[in-house]
Amino acid sequence: MKTAPFKEKYGPYALVAGGSYGLGAAFAEAIARRGVNLVLLARNEDRLKATAARLREAYGVDVVAIAADMADFGDVKKRVGVLKVDIGLLVYDAAFAPIGPFENASEDDLARAAAVNVKAPLLLTRLLSAPMIERGRGGIVLMSSLAGGQGSPNIAAYAATKSFNVILAEGLWKELKPRGVDVLACVAGAILTPGYQQAEKAKPAPGTMEAADVAERALNALGRGPIVIPGAMNKVGRFVMTRLLSRKAAIGIMAKNTGGLS
Repeated sequence: MKTAPFKEKYGPYALVAGGSYGLGAAFAEAIARRGVNLVLLARNEDRLKATAARLREAYGVDVVAIAADMADFGDVKKRVGVLKVDIGLLVYDAAFAPIGPFENASEDDLARAAAVNVKAPLLLTRLLSAPMIERGRGGIVLMSSLAGGQGSPNIAAYAATKSFNVILAEGLWKELKPRGVDVLACVAGAILTPGYQQAEKAKPAPGTMEAADVAERALNALGRGPIVIPGAMNKVGRFVMTRLLSRKAAIGIMAKNTGGLS
């Protein structure tokens, strides 16, 4: 792995939203391994501090830990705004997923999904891309999901928000590339995070990947195009679902996978 070009292009600091746990922590570790300092945002302060301490010790990088709720963008903006560091890379991995029939979802949960999955990545991208454009370099990674490729029953709101992030990344990829800023949507399938393992009592679904592998593939793809789909099986699955099948058929297949979620 060639560390210097990545550090020069996307350093000196990377901000990882949702960076204390699961895939976000895997992104943070992969970035730290490349010699880039970190700003980690997450709600759970204890877990956040533990991850920050581990990465400092393991990789010798500076790690700023900020306990913040991504649903409260006003607070996030205030906390990020007082930082005295140059952020050259944004990885947005925070997410909230109301699970179960839409009719049972509370207004608060739906509003939180929109705030965490749509409003925060949109406005945080706007906030951090401005200085990247001024410097003529930087990168943005927005996490999406195969669930966002079509309607996904029982996670309908979550899937819709993940679709938003793909379209946002595609537009910004073309718009910001000439300004020196690389934008990427990482469209992932099932990932072996602690949360997934708790939810999936049975054997993991085909194509399920380790979080560290997803993070590595996404970072390696940054600057090469607007979308990366980690894993050969996931690439084939997305091609079939979005290019070969009718929308009705694709939704029906997703329903077999998500229809039992509650």
